[in-house]
Amino acid sequence: MALPLPTGLTQNEVSFLAEMEMVTVVPRQRLDSIDLLGGKTPQLRPPHRAQLPLWLALLLKKQRRANIVPPAWMHPASLAEIIHRETKEDPEAFSPPPPPPSRALYAQPGTARRLNHQHQPSFLDDLTQTTLDSQQQDPNSILSPPFLPSNVAESPAGYLPYHWLEIAEALLTHAGDDMPAPAGEVRSLLRDLVEVRAAKMRSSTSALEGFGDAWLTLRGVGAMELAENRAFLAGLVDGVRKIGASAEATRREEEEEARRGGEYGGDGDEDSDEDMGL
Repeated sequence: MALPLPTGLTQNEVSFLAEMEMVTVVPRQRLDSIDLLGGKTPQLRPPHRAQLPLWLALLLKKQRRANIVPPAWMHPASLAEIIHRETKEDPEAFSPPPPPPSRALYAQPGTARRLNHQHQPSFLDDLTQTTLDSQQQDPNSILSPPFLPSNVAESPAGYLPYHWLEIAEALLTHAGDDMPAPAGEVRSLLRDLVEVRAAKMRSSTSALEGFGDAWLTLRGVGAMELAENRAFLAGLVDGVRKIGASAEATRREEEEEARRGGEYGGDGDEDSDEDMGL
């Protein structure tokens, strides 16, 4: 007999999907292209940087064949900026996700168009099965993780990507010597950020107490945060729904009783008065 599976992705499954994120590596040895299900990886030629999936970058790091360049958002200054934004500037909202990349249009100087990859063709083009020409013809291409390059070296600082917690844990565990600062300092800032966002997630559920137009925005919430709080939020929403349904049923019963009392209450009083001889 098969056991019922939990709703949504588990934390282990989220960590597995995060390994598809693209990161930047600096190879220490020459390595030819590898045929993968998503396409061919770029040829590694030291000291030129290249973009690889996280799982492959971690494998090369363990074999001492490459170093991983941490994304800009993992720098202590960027993490401190995000913490200040979440605690001081906007204590009620989560930090916004990173903006999608853009590419200048040569036919229209001074304008740019958001794309699904960096300016130069890379392994990410094979993953999304697009080219520069097709991107120029289709400006409304879908941008979503893990095909959004938000963890490469060129990604902007001050924004948390969708898999920020999983990426940070993997890099600090297996590539702590590649961090731009001591790993202890980065871990301390990440711990503060996790606590701030966890408290914000718990406090934001108070908006669901109303039975009317209550809603909860999850913009900027990461994949691991969703996996950790899915059961709590689902139980909360289900409990609020049941309470609202019970209150609505009670209200309807009271209205029905009041309506029936209005129809039969007057005649009953007159009959009782006559019976008493008043």
